[in-house]
Amino acid sequence: MAEARVPRIFIAEDDEAILDLLVTRLRIAGYRTAQEKDGLRALEAIRRAPPNACVLDVNMPRLNGFQVLRHMKADPLTAHVPVLILTARRAPDDIKTAIRLGATDYLSKPFSHEQLQARVARLLRKRAPPPASSSSVNDVLL
Repeated sequence: MAEARVPRIFIAEDDEAILDLLVTRLRIAGYRTAQEKDGLRALEAIRRAPPNACVLDVNMPRLNGFQVLRHMKADPLTAHVPVLILTARRAPDDIKTAIRLGATDYLSKPFSHEQLQARVARLLRKRAPPPASSSSVNDVLL
């Protein structure tokens, strides 16, 4: 099936306007998308059907983006999924936290459509294969 070869990007963003923008821009760029506005529901959806890459906001209800990322990297089913943290938070400590937790990239809001598309394309190029039963996860940093 041709659609199965189209990368699927999962977006976790609680701001409706930004979520709509992300979904629209990524679909125009040729990606399939799935999304949630709540961190806990996002994590559940990611575990059910691991995407090719994730875009996570930091500030979300129930679980924030850092918590979702921590859970993803601890789970062998989702540890290999590259993650772009997309947030209005620009503090150096937030960037360090994202990297320490295993984020592949970090992009601050506001962002341009070109930046978003370039970063998502780079996530997909950096994607590691799913880990074998006992292999370790290599976090890829840009």
